[in-house]
Amino acid sequence: MALRIGIILGSTRPGRRGESIASWALATARSHGGADFALIDLADHGLGNLDEGGNPTHQKYEHAHTRDWSEVIDGFDGFVFVVPEYNHSFPGALKNALDYVYREWNDKAAGIVSYGGWAAGVRAAEALRLVLAELQVATVRAQPAIDLHAAFTTGAFAPPEGLEAAVRDMLDQVIAWTEALRGVREAKAKVAANA
Repeated sequence: MALRIGIILGSTRPGRRGESIASWALATARSHGGADFALIDLADHGLGNLDEGGNPTHQKYEHAHTRDWSEVIDGFDGFVFVVPEYNHSFPGALKNALDYVYREWNDKAAGIVSYGGWAAGVRAAEALRLVLAELQVATVRAQPAIDLHAAFTTGAFAPPEGLEAAVRDMLDQVIAWTEALRGVREAKAKVAANA
């Protein structure tokens, strides 16, 4: 079965530049190949502020939007986060979406494409890595970063020189780790079935 990798657009802000970046990243990933890629836009999932009373590790969700989100995340083997930097970190909407579920993230790989002002979103990516580690998501080393000043000189997104190669390198790592971690999940499922 082909690997499924979700490209998560980590901003819900009106007028966000991430839409054009995520669309470009999806097209680049699809031309790269090696997995089935799909866009996961947080704005399409209506999660709102975390409203589940129970601990997500138990997966006893009260609300339909949480069950739907659980199914979406569980259906992917790995992820690429397209994340902006807001105030030296990543957006609250993304943190909220991460917190809604837990086991659905476990033992999967992820890459990060950051974007922002002069720091190109690298501080957001580093903050995101800490949260993903707690969710048992293995983040790859390659980390493309987009300086918005260079990428939007004409008002529309124009990938700066070297960005496509950087994204392809990151995808190579994500695909390799995703394949390896699929084996980890399968081994854990066998142990659980025999317990």
